[in-house]
Amino acid sequence: MPRYVLRLVSVAALGAVLVGCGTDTDARLTGKPSPKAAARQPAGPERPAVTPVFLRAADPPGTTRARTAPKTVALTFDADMTSDQGPRAARGERFDNPTLITSLRRLEVPSTIFMTGRWAEEYPFQAREIGSDPLFEVANHSYSHHSFTADCHGLPVLGKKDMAADVERAFGAFRKAGVRQVVPYFRFPGGCYDQSTLRTLAPAGLTAVQWDVVSGDAFATDADAVAEQVLAAVRPGSLVVMHCTTSAAPVTDEAVRKIVPALRERGYRFVKVSELMKGG
Repeated sequence: MPRYVLRLVSVAALGAVLVGCGTDTDARLTGKPSPKAAARQPAGPERPAVTPVFLRAADPPGTTRARTAPKTVALTFDADMTSDQGPRAARGERFDNPTLITSLRRLEVPSTIFMTGRWAEEYPFQAREIGSDPLFEVANHSYSHHSFTADCHGLPVLGKKDMAADVERAFGAFRKAGVRQVVPYFRFPGGCYDQSTLRTLAPAGLTAVQWDVVSGDAFATDADAVAEQVLAAVRPGSLVVMHCTTSAAPVTDEAVRKIVPALRERGYRFVKVSELMKGG
C-alpha cells in the first residue's frame, strides 16, 4: 500500500494532532450530519467541513523525540472482505484469521480492528467476540471494501453518492452482528482518498485513520521480512497497518509473534488508536 504524506493541523475536539488536507476554501464549507450519524456522535463543537485524518501520534512541540515522546505504538489490522467475495468464501477461502486474534490475546496486545461490514456479515460470531473483548476496538473499513477514489489498487470504485451509505451500512452490519466496542474511526479501502472524499464524508463525524508504518504483510510469504520491515520503521507514536485475513496475509500471525516481544524489549507499550490519539 502507498504511503501518504499529509499536512498536520490541530483539531481540538479530538485532543490529538490530525493530518488534514483542507484549504481556506474548505474551511468555509459546512456539513450537516445525518440523523443516524448525529445520534452516534456526542455533542460538542461544530464538526469540521473536511474529515480529519490521523496518521500517527505527534511529538510534543519543542521536545526531543528520543528523550521525551512516549514509546507507544498502535498495531491496526484490516479485516478486509470485498462485497463480491462471498462465493470465494463459500468455496472455503478464509478471509478471517482467528489464529492471529488468539495470538493478540495471548500476548495481551491492545489493537484496533478495521472491519468491513461484509466481513462482519460473513463472520458474525468472530465479529461479536472481537467487539466484546476489551482488548480490542472495532473501526469502520466500509461495507463493500470498494474504493473511494479511482485507480486504487484495482478495487471497484464507489460513486460519490454511495459513499456515505456504504459507511453507514457497515455500522449497520456491526450492530446486527452484536459488535459492541465500535469507535468513530474510518479507514479508506486501499488507503486511497482525496480532498473530495474527505468533504463528502465529513457529515458522518468520523476520523479517517491512516498509518506511518507499512508492514508489507499483504500477500507476503516471509514472516521474518514483515517483522524486519516493521521493526525498522517503528518510532514513538507510530501506527502500523497490518491485515486480519488469512488468504491475503498468511504470515501476519507469525510476524506479530516476532514483532511484539522485540518492541517490548525496546521499551515500547502497545495501545489502541483511541489511546494513541490522546498522546499515548
